[in-house]
Amino acid sequence: MAEPRLLIVEARFYGEVADALYDGAAAALDKAGASHERIDVPGAFEIPGVIAAAADSDRYDGFVALGCVIRGETSHYDYICQETARALMDLSLIGVPLGNGILTVESMSQAMERAMPDRKNKGADAANAALRMIELKAKFEDE
Repeated sequence: MAEPRLLIVEARFYGEVADALYDGAAAALDKAGASHERIDVPGAFEIPGVIAAAADSDRYDGFVALGCVIRGETSHYDYICQETARALMDLSLIGVPLGNGILTVESMSQAMERAMPDRKNKGADAANAALRMIELKAKFEDE
């Protein structure tokens, strides 16, 4: 298989968290020899729409969704988390290879613990998941 091409779609609502997630994802993709582009969207809710549009372009083999939703005082958190996860799952079920690195947390400290490359490194986890899904899609297409 040729060098995989991935699009990292990153919600910038919490810029510091997004940058940490991106750093982990980019390092994992570089280590794997994958090429990648980075595009930003305002928040997590916009990520699936951009991935859907980009998936139709055939420019990318897979996608990495990065962002963060922190619980607030209203039910908005629940709607954003549920609908974003549902939309990403819908894309996955139609064969779009992706890794979900959207953090859903209670506080900024939880977000940074999960995002930082020298801590839980969820950006790298999402990138590695996307790479594995690309491999599996290729395996099934070749059979």
